[in-house]
Amino acid sequence: MFAENNYNPQFKKLGEILLNEGFISEDQLRQSLNEQKEKKGKLGKILVTLGFAIEEHVALALAKQMGIPFINAEKLLEIPEAIVSLVPEPFAAEHILIPAASDDSVLKVAMADPDDIVAIDGLRNLTNLEIEPALATKNAINAAIEELYIRIRQADEVSEVFGDLQFFTESEDEEEGLVDMSKTQVGIDDAPIVKLCNMMMADALKERATDIHVEMQDHNVSIRFRIDGVLQEVMTPPKSAHSGIISRIKILSRLNIAEKRLSQDGRFTIKAPGKEVDVRVSILPTVNGEKIVMRLLDKTGFAMTLETLGFEPEMLKIFRRWIIQPYGMLIISGPTGSGKSTTLYAALKEIKSPDDNITTVEDPVEYHLDGINQVQVKANIGLTFSAALRSILRQDPDKMLIGEIRDAETADIAVKFSLTGHLVFTTLHANDAPSTITRLIDIGVPPFLVGSCLNLIMAQRLVRRICLKCKEEHQPRTEDLEALGLNNERGRAIKYYRGKGCNRCRGTGFYGRIGIFEMLEMRQNIRRYVFDNKNQEDIRELAMEHGMVTLREAGIMKIEQGITTISEVLRSTVTEV
Repeated sequence: MFAENNYNPQFKKLGEILLNEGFISEDQLRQSLNEQKEKKGKLGKILVTLGFAIEEHVALALAKQMGIPFINAEKLLEIPEAIVSLVPEPFAAEHILIPAASDDSVLKVAMADPDDIVAIDGLRNLTNLEIEPALATKNAINAAIEELYIRIRQADEVSEVFGDLQFFTESEDEEEGLVDMSKTQVGIDDAPIVKLCNMMMADALKERATDIHVEMQDHNVSIRFRIDGVLQEVMTPPKSAHSGIISRIKILSRLNIAEKRLSQDGRFTIKAPGKEVDVRVSILPTVNGEKIVMRLLDKTGFAMTLETLGFEPEMLKIFRRWIIQPYGMLIISGPTGSGKSTTLYAALKEIKSPDDNITTVEDPVEYHLDGINQVQVKANIGLTFSAALRSILRQDPDKMLIGEIRDAETADIAVKFSLTGHLVFTTLHANDAPSTITRLIDIGVPPFLVGSCLNLIMAQRLVRRICLKCKEEHQPRTEDLEALGLNNERGRAIKYYRGKGCNRCRGTGFYGRIGIFEMLEMRQNIRRYVFDNKNQEDIRELAMEHGMVTLREAGIMKIEQGITTISEVLRSTVTEV
């Protein structure tokens, strides 16, 4: 694998190993070493920050230097639950490690820091086994801990769910606290419906659902979960259960049970072992009867980082450059459910500091972030986006996140805030990056202000990841290749994969999602186009001349990496003509 037959990486520096493996160039190594002399710090972290290397390559080189095995993210997710359960989850999370293999006397453990003697001694005492360290990236271990331990906790969930789930709803007088609405307070006659609703909620948490849809059909009730962005039918109770389910959800949400003609909105909280989930309820009267949609928001913590969202190295470098600017506006656009808020949360998590006053205005607050002031919009009492923003301007903020620009007043405050020495993060519903400019002007922001305040516009979508457990190579249809423009030399060089379908992915072939991004940096000549009120196609052409990667091209890059499929990219992006 190495250029020299007698090459021994255990006697080489990290930069030399990365260079010898072909992961970086000599020029990149030289730049990184100069950066290290100026700012200090570890060379591997500097290479990743500059976008010259990815975390996995740095970790692989470090493993070679230390003479220990390296375990990638895919292999971590394949570790049997019996092995993982040898180490308690709190210990694994605290020391960023996970057991990978075991025999009668030795436990192989993937660690972010294999030199952590305290962790190794602790593992030896916990398991009475000798410990053999292996290296894995911090992000890969954290993702494996999150998924594998959840799997273990849920193994016997069906039998225990009814005792473990608790439902709470906010009292009308918030000072009274939370009111327990668990099944123990419901009459005996209602028990079958309570059992059904508990099972529905438990399955939704287990299957990582983001939404639950309950709707009346001709002969039964259809209960569907949105998993990885796609609706899947999971239950079909009898038609007679419909009114009971509706009433139960209305009781939990403190809604009017007798009102069946008007739409209603409410909320309640589910508390389960290791989870606290906020449920936003929307009830809509249809010709077949009332339909319920419940949005599930996990409030237990935000674990995503910029590295895990799916940025290509060059895109991550650009994004990081703009989120540390002292002022201006960064807008992320896309439809509902495209991960806009998640990306902004990850950005705030990276830049938050005791030196800054960071405030957010959101509807709803999806995750709670330590060290950041988060405001929940409550339109029914007059706390709208614009009203909250006017108050925040008197709170001496440095950076602000506005959940969404919905009207001219909110847009006006956001623009003025960004033009007076503050950094603003926000989202907007638009199809792509260039059309975001058109949308802002359409809302009522003058072109000269749009051109002046914007730093970066990023459109994003989420595509489903191929399930690693049932991933297989396949040959796509000719018409699909033609639709993506891959019926050429580039397309013939790609290895295409899909998920065959297994228990882990519920037979879909997909498990989890990853972002694809289209970044439009506001260079001077693009700003002039905006000042001159040019149309979005002119702006798009100019941006592409400067190297802007379109959403479709970003999707194709994920196909080349074996992460997603042609069908997913076709589903999530439009044809470029």
